[in-house]
Amino acid sequence: MSHRESHNLFRPAVCLLIIALTLSSAMPAAARSVAYRHALLQGRGKLVTAYMDSLRLFSDSLYRDSVKASRPLYESTTAPLFLPMTFYRGVAHRAFSLDGTLTPTDASLLWVYLHRPGAVKTTQRDLEKTGPVLRPTTITEHPATVVKPTKPEEPEYVPMDMVVFKPNFWNFGGDYYLQFLQSYISPNWYKGGESNYSAVGALTLEAHYDNKQKFRWDNKLEMKLGLQTTKGDSLHKVKSTEDLLRYTGKLGLQATKHWYYTFQLIATTQFLRKYNTNSPNVKSDFMSPFNLNASLGMDYNVSAMKNRLTGSIHLAPIAYNLKYVGRQSLAQANGLEEGHHTLHDYGSQFTCDLKWKIWDNFMWQTRLYGYTTYKRSELEWENTFTFSFNRYISAKVYAYPRFDDGVNRDKSLGYWMLNEFVSFGFSYDF
Repeated sequence: MSHRESHNLFRPAVCLLIIALTLSSAMPAAARSVAYRHALLQGRGKLVTAYMDSLRLFSDSLYRDSVKASRPLYESTTAPLFLPMTFYRGVAHRAFSLDGTLTPTDASLLWVYLHRPGAVKTTQRDLEKTGPVLRPTTITEHPATVVKPTKPEEPEYVPMDMVVFKPNFWNFGGDYYLQFLQSYISPNWYKGGESNYSAVGALTLEAHYDNKQKFRWDNKLEMKLGLQTTKGDSLHKVKSTEDLLRYTGKLGLQATKHWYYTFQLIATTQFLRKYNTNSPNVKSDFMSPFNLNASLGMDYNVSAMKNRLTGSIHLAPIAYNLKYVGRQSLAQANGLEEGHHTLHDYGSQFTCDLKWKIWDNFMWQTRLYGYTTYKRSELEWENTFTFSFNRYISAKVYAYPRFDDGVNRDKSLGYWMLNEFVSFGFSYDF
């Protein structure tokens, strides 16, 4: 306790002492007898002395543990002296009864009633109209009760309908489309040509695992197949125009906010056999060829233009490539030595997969892939432009240029190849 707070404890005592001295000096000599005045002054002195002693004892108990203020601050209440002056019937009753005994507080109040009646503001009857009068009570000290610690009771089992869900770090998605193209050319068309029907369908499945603690596992499976009918091919009524089966997997460990240490695996082949026009010779087949590329590098996650441009860029200074050809007759056409089915080489690789939502109904998807052994190189650039009329109807333009100097060189195009189509039909994203 500060000196200021301890000083405040003695303010009531000083006020009481001033009131007592003032009242004593203002008492006329003829009002009461000398003996009564002497008794009155003696009672006031005892009241002030008891109050001062109790305050001093209480103050000492705040600073020293050896001193305990076990008694009340004063034997009888002095609250009426500090409250608005009120006429109490009990004071007058005890003063004029034969066996009544006046306390120092009663004697001080009685002197005010007799000599300063103008100082009385209200009466006990007025207070009773407002509410009951609370009589002052003496504070007594009760012995401390020792509470024995009890053994806590275990709560009863209450069945609750609670379902705890495990965190799901998997995210699934994909898209598919089925589109058609029909072309009719009359036999006497001045430029010539053939009527044909064609259809192309594609299905893409994606599964991504992200535990939000620097580990990612991305999986993507792409399947595409296109068929076409031609009257000019007397050996084959239906030929495949698009044929792709490709899996891309990535294991990533986060390095910074957008960069990941990544191991990437790409496996590519096709579904059906493919022939040249009016030729029984097989041009390509399932697992002929089959390419497997494994690389170790870093991935950069792209998210720009308010999340309209998304995707990833993979840069791998270390890459291993396996080319397998099941048909021995296709080995040399795919860059393998005669009599061999596999080709192993090492080099560097990069992959760029981006999706740009240019407008709400127009989107561009692109995949740029490059691999080099510093003796031969492969470069692929797939582009799909999709114009959506609604959620289920769309038109697509597909352009796929490719460069590979590890195969036989074409007389007119060299090592460059091109595949493109325009289609219209059903599509759906999920």
